[in-house]
Amino acid sequence: MATNEVKVLGSWPSPYAMRPRIALNLKSLTYEYIEEKLWEGKSELLLQSNPVYKKIPVLIHGDNKPICESLIIVQYIDEAWSSGPSILPSDPCERAVARFWAAYLDDKWFPAVKSIGVAKGEEAKKAAIAQVEEGLALMEEAYDKCSKGKGYFGGDEVGYLDIAFGSFLGWLRVTEKFNAMKLLDEGKTPGLVKWADRFCSHAAVKDVMPDTDKLAEFGKFVIAKIRAAGAAAEMH
Repeated sequence: MATNEVKVLGSWPSPYAMRPRIALNLKSLTYEYIEEKLWEGKSELLLQSNPVYKKIPVLIHGDNKPICESLIIVQYIDEAWSSGPSILPSDPCERAVARFWAAYLDDKWFPAVKSIGVAKGEEAKKAAIAQVEEGLALMEEAYDKCSKGKGYFGGDEVGYLDIAFGSFLGWLRVTEKFNAMKLLDEGKTPGLVKWADRFCSHAAVKDVMPDTDKLAEFGKFVIAKIRAAGAAAEMH
């Protein structure tokens, strides 16, 4: 393999940028984290490293081509440093199930979480909240099956689905804070509540998970920008 120098291009509020960092921490790897201030513009390094999507995160591993897209990066880290603890399940069926739920979270569930903050009217907000709660009920069932009574979706240790889902916990907390409500609820999703506490306090995660208040301030900034853009579009 090329030189072992590892860099991650990320942005602190991004749940997707957390994923490679958690994976690298699980493997006990040293890496350079490069903060991209996306609201001020994209760096030349980012544009050169990810010319297709022009998004973070990006993993640069020695002289290899940059690896893009968070879940693909996590899989790459697991395969490139196979001597460390495994992140993806070894069983092909369990691996497929983990990938299925990770895709569901990215494609369906987290977009619903985001839509709560920018929903126009109470009905739209209620519909988004219902979708998020339905997803959490599904993930409670998935946790019960995947964990097999152990602490994480990955069993005894943080794994692929833990990283995929856990990276969204910061924004889930912000959404709860903004709407004075509990989405992760002890009565409805007791397994997930305990799992979330366990995940956030894990050594590989705790220094990467953004502070809720800091994230909330950034969230206000993002929502204001989205609403301003929407208002401007309606004037044309």
